[in-house]
Amino acid sequence: MKITLTAKLKLRHTPEQKAALDAVTLAYRDALNFASEVAHGENKMSQAAKLQKMVYEDLREKFGLPSQMACNAPRQVASSYKVQWTKFRQNQAARDLGHTKRRYKGLDHPCKFVSRTLTYNFGRDYSWKKNQQVSVQTLEGRQVIPYDGYSKHLAYIQQGCEVGAAKLYYQKSKKQYYLLVSLDVDIAEPRPEHHKQVIGVDVGQRYHAVVSNTRNHALFQSGKQARQRKDHFARLRQHLQRKGTRSATRRLTEISGRERRFIADWNHKLSQRILRRFPHAFIGLEDLTNIRDRTEGRNNPKATKKVRTHKRRRSQWSFAELQSFLAYKAPLNGSMTVKVDANYTSQACTCCGHTSKGNRPKAGLMFVCENCGYEVHSDLLGSRNIALRALVSRQDWEATGCLSTTPDVTHAEAKTVRLLRYAGLRWSAVANPDQTL
Repeated sequence: MKITLTAKLKLRHTPEQKAALDAVTLAYRDALNFASEVAHGENKMSQAAKLQKMVYEDLREKFGLPSQMACNAPRQVASSYKVQWTKFRQNQAARDLGHTKRRYKGLDHPCKFVSRTLTYNFGRDYSWKKNQQVSVQTLEGRQVIPYDGYSKHLAYIQQGCEVGAAKLYYQKSKKQYYLLVSLDVDIAEPRPEHHKQVIGVDVGQRYHAVVSNTRNHALFQSGKQARQRKDHFARLRQHLQRKGTRSATRRLTEISGRERRFIADWNHKLSQRILRRFPHAFIGLEDLTNIRDRTEGRNNPKATKKVRTHKRRRSQWSFAELQSFLAYKAPLNGSMTVKVDANYTSQACTCCGHTSKGNRPKAGLMFVCENCGYEVHSDLLGSRNIALRALVSRQDWEATGCLSTTPDVTHAEAKTVRLLRYAGLRWSAVANPDQTL
């Protein structure tokens, strides 16, 4: 089984080597903008092969790019226009349904590339050298540069793991170049007996993650601190946008991405905390595909400030990032993730099986079963339901030898059968004789 990681290597370049890297990154950025203008003039072209034929010779002559970079640049531009076309079609569909009146303007002007980042292909543009050095291509030929990085990533490279493409990235604040390398790491094929426990992870906004296992051990991670930080960024952006001066615009540019990095760091730490607290676990995650389309509703220009704030917080909910971090880190820590159906996880009683919206009075923090009176924290109930559904997947894996890490949500009949099966699951002292509820 192979896991793809990204190793961030810090290049220990000399001033002369940095000048060579500056020249090639600036030339590559100019080449991207040139190819983007050509693609925009050709009806926003998104076909990489056609665009490459049109601009390859110009990229070689005008910007002096090596052959492989002259191929990578039009591919990157074509990929950017594919994204723009996808957003355009999504906007058209939303306008047809009456969800918005705004027209998507991303294709009105050529895509502009600002970042000094270029793509290297292993074996052609860069390769490993002895004594922890890497050879990278520049306009003046190859440069052999020593590097540092995370000890585990360096060990994978020394062991000769499979290497893919890399990105040369420039951090302006530190005036430092980094090489972001794709690594394919081989790990042992997981088996059911490798996982000593089954846990469920319920994600939300009040509590970013509530985790419980079948032995009634639980972990609550409040989202209050992250929410306050997000609100601070929102107020700061609003103030600067209203001000509208040149200095305010510069300030907006400076803080751009800071919130994204904060949330990414938060999710990294949270995922690591879950994996350390519950080692060698079979982890159940909710399949929340298209959750925003089902819950956010339409825009209301007359909505109150409280409603607008709630909707902004919901739109910034980063559950997918947390789940993706858990998914790629779990195999490296002896665990494994599987997605289960999210239907009724916060409405189904784990004691009697009664399922109803009325079990959550006013959609509050506590779950109170209308049938048996069982009372528990609603997010803890959700994580328990997820854990039970993950346990069913693990039992099926043991019985059949096959495992699907994502439920087939497109097949209505198969999903109905699964939900009927889930309705018979119970969380009781019989299943956990040495624990109390």
